[in-house]
Amino acid sequence: MSATKSRRSGAASIDLVLCAVRGGRLHVLVSGAAPHERTLPFAWCGGGDDPEAVARDLTRRVNGQAAAWMAQGTVMGERRHPGEAPLSVPFVGVVGPTVEAPRGASWHPVHALPTLAPRHKAMAESALTTLRLHMDAAPVAFRLLPAAFTLSELQQVYELLLGRRLHKASFRRALQAAYLVAPTDDWRSEGRGRPAQLFRYAPRRRHAGHRSVRFDLLGR
Repeated sequence: MSATKSRRSGAASIDLVLCAVRGGRLHVLVSGAAPHERTLPFAWCGGGDDPEAVARDLTRRVNGQAAAWMAQGTVMGERRHPGEAPLSVPFVGVVGPTVEAPRGASWHPVHALPTLAPRHKAMAESALTTLRLHMDAAPVAFRLLPAAFTLSELQQVYELLLGRRLHKASFRRALQAAYLVAPTDDWRSEGRGRPAQLFRYAPRRRHAGHRSVRFDLLGR
């Protein structure tokens, strides 16, 4: 959904910042093939609408499926919006690394975005901050990965979200203490070394709710 949809009187925009990790970098989905048409996907939300429901419906229409995880970002009213919305409610969602861009859209690294309206640019650039705020309470890192992953891949996503390197042995000890993953029977070759075992997100039932890795115990 782009700026071609006419604005409803008194409506705010619901803007989708859909994220994926590709090549070790955070990418954002941008709609529009021509440079002057490029925007974040957005829809209109009236006073009687549920913003989250609008965001989830928008995600399905844009991406063909629901986001693996989603949370509301900071409401924005300053800077130009492509639909001239007085207020915008961004929702940051994540998908796995193999999700292809739908027709008429493309993935772009956050550090190398195409030209966007100033408000959309600010939303895209703040996506990592939103993910970082939620990663201790929700399985954000795991939703950016395929269902089966190596521990090295998981560590790389955590490093991306945190913006710093983590000590390998300390990370794995902290991960084990959090009871968040379980091994599978599958292995994958990672370069010239020994094949690495694949794991899946499987928090222990006796530890209710999502638990984060204790990053304060990890070396920088």
